[in-house]
Amino acid sequence: MKQVPASRSSSLEISDSLSCDYLIIGGGVAGLSAAIELADKGKVLILTKDSADESNTGYAQGGIAAALGREDSTYLHTKDTMAAGAGMCRHEVVLLTVEEGIPLVRRLIKWGFKFDRIGRRLDFTREAAHSARRILHAYGDATGSEMVRTLSDRVQKLNIPVKSFSMALDLLVKDGRCLGAVVLDAASGQAKAVLAKAVVLASGGLGMVYAETSNPTVATGDGFAMAYRAGAEMADMEFIQFHPTTSCLPGAPRFLISEAVRGEGGKLVNARGARFMSGYHPQAELAPRDVVSRAIVEEMRRTGEDQVYLDMRPLGRERIKQRFPSIYRFCQQYGVDPREQPVPVRPSAHFSMGGVRTDIYGRTNIPGLFACGEVACTFLHGANRLASNSLLEGLVFGSRAARGAMAYLEEEEVSFPDKIFYRGFKPSGGIEDCDARLDKWRQRMWEGAAVVKEPRELRKLVRLLGKELEMLISSGLSKKEEFELLNIYQVSSLIVQSALKRMESRGSHFRKDLPRPDPALAGWHQLARYARKRGKEAVVIERINIT
Repeated sequence: MKQVPASRSSSLEISDSLSCDYLIIGGGVAGLSAAIELADKGKVLILTKDSADESNTGYAQGGIAAALGREDSTYLHTKDTMAAGAGMCRHEVVLLTVEEGIPLVRRLIKWGFKFDRIGRRLDFTREAAHSARRILHAYGDATGSEMVRTLSDRVQKLNIPVKSFSMALDLLVKDGRCLGAVVLDAASGQAKAVLAKAVVLASGGLGMVYAETSNPTVATGDGFAMAYRAGAEMADMEFIQFHPTTSCLPGAPRFLISEAVRGEGGKLVNARGARFMSGYHPQAELAPRDVVSRAIVEEMRRTGEDQVYLDMRPLGRERIKQRFPSIYRFCQQYGVDPREQPVPVRPSAHFSMGGVRTDIYGRTNIPGLFACGEVACTFLHGANRLASNSLLEGLVFGSRAARGAMAYLEEEEVSFPDKIFYRGFKPSGGIEDCDARLDKWRQRMWEGAAVVKEPRELRKLVRLLGKELEMLISSGLSKKEEFELLNIYQVSSLIVQSALKRMESRGSHFRKDLPRPDPALAGWHQLARYARKRGKEAVVIERINIT
């Protein structure tokens, strides 16, 4: 097996292993969709890091974008997606997504997905940068959990096994081919192997890289880092989307306040109660997410406050409770009644447009490895994701990655090795203050590489990362939190160095020293790869034009 470059420890022979035809890493919309497509094509196994229902999908409030309304069309949906992507979307990918998504959404309804309706008609809402009301939602603001429920029910009916609380540590690669993953067994704390003829990486996001995030704690960028260490091409890692409105209530965890709140009429106000968005963009509260996030950051700087406020009262008292029940209950729980007073909010890390580079069937540059969902980059989202396109992406490319994996096994004869050696796992006394190190680093990333970036701060982060990575690698890794720390460091390195390399501001990527897009760079993407120079880890970045 390929010896994972993240560790200098001696090789560990793994004798305890499972095997399957298709290994799905991740239990969100993309992973579950892929598993369903593969159910009758061979032996399928789903791995989830936490409980089966804990993923970014389950936290999605806004909904799923689909051009099903009478006044909508796939042309308009494509146009809006391309506009939000700031010259970086691949048109072919956008078009197939909006077109293929429609029958997949209809299939969800057939499977029992309970979209909200007005009478018998589907109830559509509008979100920022959409030119039509095309966002379908469930239980007001619980679309993600309804998605997980519907797809999980289908997985159960198809008897697809799910192995929960099993963190994938690294991909197993031999002779350039992916043959499974090394997994940390939660019960024993030991590394085990899951051998697979094809691996579908659907591990979700990386929001926990930042101190301020809308993501759950499982989103530590594991899939990004595993693929990077295995030699996969990583595309557009500088494009991180920051959601403008995450609650910041005293004593409460961060909680996403859906973009649909502004789509339904919610207004942003500063500490003095004055609206400010019209001074930053003609679309005001319905401007693209990157514009709203930067406007909030600037307004906080201008007023000397660490938050602004989202006023939901224009929606009406009953509408707030009916349309956004989860948001209403959360705010009430922490002492704020959104029917009576504005909710304090600020931006937070939300979604990665970049990831493992794939084609339209999820194929990566490593044979046997496929990727879909947020961990993948098909160039659908470009430099800035259009709101509510992520669940649609998961449905479409989960299905497409499954078809890619099926085609791969039809063409290739895949056999498993007799012995498995893995260098990334080394029993140790543990990293001292692992949680404290993680918290400190996440805060550094928030201060130096978040909504507004400065090259001096980015270079400082690069220097710190070099020291932290070498310390971690030389210490040895054996615990879940140690691997999560490694993954966050390596994903941070990809983000920061890619941000330094892109000499412009575009979409979600904003540099204070270069505040405008460079027309010459429209359509030019960045690919990052793992390398070692002078005995240390290095990120090699090249520029390509594929749009």
